[in-house]
Amino acid sequence: MRDVPFRRVALVVHPTRDIRTALATIERWTEEQGLEVVQLPAVGGRREVAAAGEVSAADLVVALGGDGTVLAALRAAAGTATPVLGVACGSLGAMSAVTAGELDAALDRFRADDWTARSLPVLAIASDDGDDWAVNDFVVVRRGSGQIAADVSLDGELYVRLAGDGLIVATPLGSSAYTMAAGGPVVAADTAAFLCTPLAMHGGNAPPLVMPGDSTLTVDVEPGYAGFDVEIDGHRRPTAASLSYHFTLRPDELHLVTFGHVDRGLGGLRRRGLISDSPRILARDRRATGEEPASRPPPCARQ
Repeated sequence: MRDVPFRRVALVVHPTRDIRTALATIERWTEEQGLEVVQLPAVGGRREVAAAGEVSAADLVVALGGDGTVLAALRAAAGTATPVLGVACGSLGAMSAVTAGELDAALDRFRADDWTARSLPVLAIASDDGDDWAVNDFVVVRRGSGQIAADVSLDGELYVRLAGDGLIVATPLGSSAYTMAAGGPVVAADTAAFLCTPLAMHGGNAPPLVMPGDSTLTVDVEPGYAGFDVEIDGHRRPTAASLSYHFTLRPDELHLVTFGHVDRGLGGLRRRGLISDSPRILARDRRATGEEPASRPPPCARQ
């Protein structure tokens, strides 16, 4: 139960998607409950749907959009440890708990404390530019046509000296995003680990590295003549001055609202088509259900 009253619902919204149904539900529900609706400032947020405001840990942040909107909401809510409810508006978001049509019941369940917190770690980033953190991933990538070089070490032990397009450092949640597209492994939810995936390494050999959650990864960058860029959770940061970065995993920093069993995140990847079965297995299933006739071998050629 909450130690302080639940007073307001704070919104973080997608800049372009149709959120009218979800927004109308929130406005009607909060009016019935006597709650205030405010909007939180968020990275990339330009769409105003409510007055700006603040929240406490006892309140609720609702993200209307897709996974990118949920990421922005988690960052906006981090300072107060306010739970975030992701509402999928127009996509099957892996981080969304409900669709717009299910929102009314979800708000009732949250008010009744009938929900489960899914705790997420963050990737802590220390450099000469200052401290920062990521929910999904940190990317250092070449700028222009040149390559960058980097020394990658784990707890002081050299892993690889690489040249190429750059590298990604990701949390378990982020393992199904950019790093998966670059050939990195999927790390199941709640695994105490993080990973580093080289991008288009020019020669040599360095598979993606999965690291214990209590370790420290160090990346020392040699930028090349064209320089490099840094992205955190898909957002480019100002031109980096630092050439040395240190990464650790901080557990249980953020909280997503979920309902029912908290799984390992694999079902969501399958529903979105990011993980799919072998065609041979799918064909076997269709034959077993009569959807596809069993194939017959061609008749032997007559002599």
